[in-house]
Amino acid sequence: MEITYQSITLHKTVPLTISRGTRSQSNNLFVQIAADNIIGHGEATPFSIGDRTQTPDTIVESLDQIIEGISVYHPLERQIIEESLDQIAPCSAARAAIDVALWDWLGKKVGLPLWQLWGLDRQRIGPTAVTVGINTPEGACDRIRRWHGDYPDLRSIKIKLGSPKGIAADQAMFAALQTEFRPHDKISIDANGGWTLAEAKTMATWLAERNVTYLEQPLPVSANHQLGELKQHSPLPIFIDESCFTSRDILPLKQHIDGINIKLMKSGGLTEARRMIHTARACGLGVMFGCYSDSTLANTALAQLSPLAHHLDLDSHLNLKNNPFTGAQLELGRLMPNGQPGLGIAPVA
Repeated sequence: MEITYQSITLHKTVPLTISRGTRSQSNNLFVQIAADNIIGHGEATPFSIGDRTQTPDTIVESLDQIIEGISVYHPLERQIIEESLDQIAPCSAARAAIDVALWDWLGKKVGLPLWQLWGLDRQRIGPTAVTVGINTPEGACDRIRRWHGDYPDLRSIKIKLGSPKGIAADQAMFAALQTEFRPHDKISIDANGGWTLAEAKTMATWLAERNVTYLEQPLPVSANHQLGELKQHSPLPIFIDESCFTSRDILPLKQHIDGINIKLMKSGGLTEARRMIHTARACGLGVMFGCYSDSTLANTALAQLSPLAHHLDLDSHLNLKNNPFTGAQLELGRLMPNGQPGLGIAPVA
């Protein structure tokens, strides 16, 4: 098989601020795998999580190693390809791009969309959240109004907290946003590890009183050992994101959390994402899907598995000025994959 890639700089319509900083653009790598006159597409998105940061240069280095190591195989030789990838040990974003491209290729080979290939029911897909980043109370309210104006059918909102200015700033922003919530809105919180244990306990109680659904990554990864104590005191379900990359991270933490956030770029692709879903469910945990600065390609890929998720946050492509692909579409607030073979994506003309 022939593997090629190109870099495209994606620009956000509205910069997104979280506890770790602000991002307005992303240099994503787009992969093509060609064999038997069929082309499969994948995407690798850089992301920053402390010592597990993956830059565009890191991804390019891994992709070059992958191309050298697996190009001799056919896309149907998945077992030997997986073993080779384990030996190469590329960064997870690069592996995700290859894995997604292989699945896209397979779906096109058999003429089925991936959700149908896996026997899933699209009608079980729930609403996807749109994100309001850390901002002033006025700025946050303006952002949610723009979301409501652009997508009047949206039914789920994720709010980024963990402000460097402290929980007083978080509370002020959330209180202002409450005036913008609609009766049917599902509200969730993501602190991106921006709180101490004491702050997380305070905020969990405060937010539960304001009808928040769940709390994501309240503590930094370095405080994983405190998750159990927080769970005992929190009236809200605790989901982890940065603390969970693959299925191997689930078992050590399963007693101290309520669910996990799966992202393609952390997991290394759809193959591991499926493994994480089944592991989490076997442990009695909830499953949510998230994204980084992904285009429609990556979010459409994860949307193929969305019937198996309890919560969805696949909105990054909705905030792009130059989205290079079309694919899954919003229908009544739900990101719905189509009936085209493979991912069902197409380059924007």
